[in-house]
Amino acid sequence: MLRIEGLAKLTGAERYVDDEPIGDALWGMTVRSNAARGVIRSIEFDPAVDWSGFTIVTPDDLPGPNAVHHIECDQPILAATETRHIGEALVLLAHEDRDTLRDAVRRVRVKIDPLPPALDFREPPTAEQVQRGRDNVFTELCIDKGDVDAAFEGAAHIVEGVYETGAQEHLYIEPQGMIAWVDDAGVVCCKGSMQCPYYVVAALTHALERTPDRVRVIQTPTGGGFGGKEDYPSVLALHAALLAMKANRPVRIIYDRDEDMLATTKRHPCLTRHRTAVDANGKLLAQDIDVVMDGGAYLTLSPVVLSRGIIHGAGPYACPNVRIRGRAVLTNTTPFGAFRGFGAPQTHFANERHMDAVAGAIGMDPVEIRRINIIRDGDSTATGQVINDGTDRVAILDSAIERSRYHDLLREHESFNATSPDKRRGVGLAFFHHGAGFTGAGEVYLSSIVHVVGRPDGSVEVRAASTEMGQGKETVFTQIVSSRLGIDPARMTIATPDSARVPDSGPTVASRTTMVVGRLLERACDDLRTIIGAENAQGDALHTAISRWCESNPGAEPVGQAQYQPPPGVHWDDKTYKGDAYGTYTWAAYIADIEIDLRTFTASVRAFTAVQEVGAVVNPTLASGQVQGGVVQAIGWALMEDCLWQDGAMANSQLTNYIIPTSDDVPHIDVVFVENPYEYGGKGSKGLGELPMDGPAPAIANAISNALRLDANRIPLTPERIFSLINNAQTA
Repeated sequence: MLRIEGLAKLTGAERYVDDEPIGDALWGMTVRSNAARGVIRSIEFDPAVDWSGFTIVTPDDLPGPNAVHHIECDQPILAATETRHIGEALVLLAHEDRDTLRDAVRRVRVKIDPLPPALDFREPPTAEQVQRGRDNVFTELCIDKGDVDAAFEGAAHIVEGVYETGAQEHLYIEPQGMIAWVDDAGVVCCKGSMQCPYYVVAALTHALERTPDRVRVIQTPTGGGFGGKEDYPSVLALHAALLAMKANRPVRIIYDRDEDMLATTKRHPCLTRHRTAVDANGKLLAQDIDVVMDGGAYLTLSPVVLSRGIIHGAGPYACPNVRIRGRAVLTNTTPFGAFRGFGAPQTHFANERHMDAVAGAIGMDPVEIRRINIIRDGDSTATGQVINDGTDRVAILDSAIERSRYHDLLREHESFNATSPDKRRGVGLAFFHHGAGFTGAGEVYLSSIVHVVGRPDGSVEVRAASTEMGQGKETVFTQIVSSRLGIDPARMTIATPDSARVPDSGPTVASRTTMVVGRLLERACDDLRTIIGAENAQGDALHTAISRWCESNPGAEPVGQAQYQPPPGVHWDDKTYKGDAYGTYTWAAYIADIEIDLRTFTASVRAFTAVQEVGAVVNPTLASGQVQGGVVQAIGWALMEDCLWQDGAMANSQLTNYIIPTSDDVPHIDVVFVENPYEYGGKGSKGLGELPMDGPAPAIANAISNALRLDANRIPLTPERIFSLINNAQTA
């Protein structure tokens, strides 16, 4: 099926939040903190400005608790007494003219008595924090399997390593944006760019002290999210809603790019320490892993990011003894939040770099050490989950090795490097996995619901809260439903995510849309057939049966419904972190072929091979696009995207100095799918969106280490960092 939402985007006809015609709307903006940490002494409004034409919202105007509804409600909507990071929201302003508003924001003078900030997540708690009876740890999680200490005692080899990954800006094409108004019935309405409409519903009901029927949230077509529009739109919706309620007029807030990059969440920086025991043949005996993530100034989604990070921390390998300790800590920086991969890219980077380090330490081929240790059916993960999905993981590895000509490249590059005075080439490997859907009992907790509705004209409407943000949700849902019902896609529609019309099918995150929600749609299709008494009807016969049912039930519509049910035999203990962390996993092997220019110290990717098993592939074009997009995004994280910090604020918060890949930086990406249909996924699918973010960075770092014969253990590997690697080795 061709991408049905593609034409509107291609032609510019798609209407994003900034294109919405909202009559009589004001512009909204935010006055922000200028200190990393401190006590707010005063907020003064320049007397030279006529403030009577502005709507002004301060913490005193909040009708309910001054807290954004997240996992914990520790983040204020507007900081009232103290500030924890530069860029924190303090006051909201609205005005008819955007330029006048911009100038007015600069005329609000914020005076803050500074306090010593905590800016380095790698450092222990300060003396002040200890004296106040608290440390800097947001959350701490543990995984234990076997007897790690005993396994180390008799090990033939013990290898240690430290690995660090930096923050990453989402850089969605469309900045954050939200419109809010109060309708004639007194319902507070928000419409904007988001991934999770019902997260915003929860934030509005909590802070405004309203019942769910007194708020309404509508998603506009969203120009990219990558996790950045999972939790942050709740903040923006509250800001817009508070201004609209006070002004009694619609308010539109659209961030400029520099404000978006300054104030919104990023990928969590992470430091991971590995200590690994192997026997004389390279078989893993024990893994002792310590993971520390920078949570920023507020908790946001750090507990679940850390959770996924440590669950993936031991990699896709069979090891009888595993100990993982994970912490997310508080710093006075912009809060870190959801980002594609959700913690797994950080720990996979560490584990896959470390597998190469172990191979080097014991004199083994990096491919062979992985082949020996890859989980086979019947083996268990670090949480004790027994894998029995029928996937031949060794074949995935071998396919990537063969297609990339991995061993031939090693020989060719060795010859090239011996004769080239100013360039070095290398090849690197990563083998990895990704849990599909929410962790543990998360999907059960969500209890997602979808509706497939028959209309009087015999057509069908799909009602689900899953959002389209560039990944092709509209196309995939159309494929799934039209295939299940045997109908022409032209006789069905996909409802706009709108909390007044669609049920809560869960957030558009965690690689769950096609797999989890798609499967619910199949079941809802079957339920619709049962309701209209046409269990085997397809095509025209189904349309006729729907029309006849509507004629017999005037004013009603047949609503096929399905609610999430876990696959049988899946059990998870959230207290001990043992059991089946995910219903299923996807598996992949990626190979990067790189070249380093020793004159500029710039690394470039010459070619890339991506082999993955993701269940059945519903739409090959969209699936390939997901892999290619993930690889490019991960190339940026690995080589270019360096968030530079000054007093806890992003110093390079512009597209002129935050470098991302362009088409010139993108190699040929050979995408290969190995299909193994998953019984409990839509059309046999597993999750795909996050997997391609996990593997490229370690493959690239392994390739750079291979080219330079140096340990490239910290990303991004910018020219400056590569220069330091080489210079430090030469002066050692």
